[in-house]
Formats: sequence, C-alpha cells, structure tokens
Amino acid sequence: MGQLNRITQQPDVMGGKACIRGMRVTVGMVVGQVGAGHSVDEILADYPYLEREDIMQALRYAAWRAEEREVMLGAA
Repeated sequence: MGQLNRITQQPDVMGGKACIRGMRVTVGMVVGQVGAGHSVDEILADYPYLEREDIMQALRYAAWRAEEREVMLGAA
C-alpha cells in the first residue's frame, strides 16, 4: 500500500474516524459520494477545500480497510 499521509485519525476530530488532513471530512463521506455516483470532479466542486489526491487516498484507504478483515455477507 502506498503512503497515506493525508488520512488522519484524532480522537477529538469526528470521534476518531479517519479524516482528510485533520479536517472534519471523513473518508466514509468521500467514499460514500463516489459510491453514490459522483465523479471526482463533482466532489471537488462541492468541496473546494479538498484536493484530488485527498480523494484518491481516501479510496485507497477504504480499499485497504476492506481487504483487512473478512466480512460475512448475506447469501444472494
């Protein structure tokens, strides 16, 4: 996994959730926006204080966390 120097976790910011550069913008919020079909450019327009690399690192962090543990899913 590449360096994730833009992802921070502080107990006093958003309850210790993974955030972007210490801001009150969580990785989950960014990933949720992508999952809802918003493009990176749309997210950057809606959140002008974010940078493209913030979004890319949020996605890499989420992918890494998803691979970190096994999650039981319901049968199809």
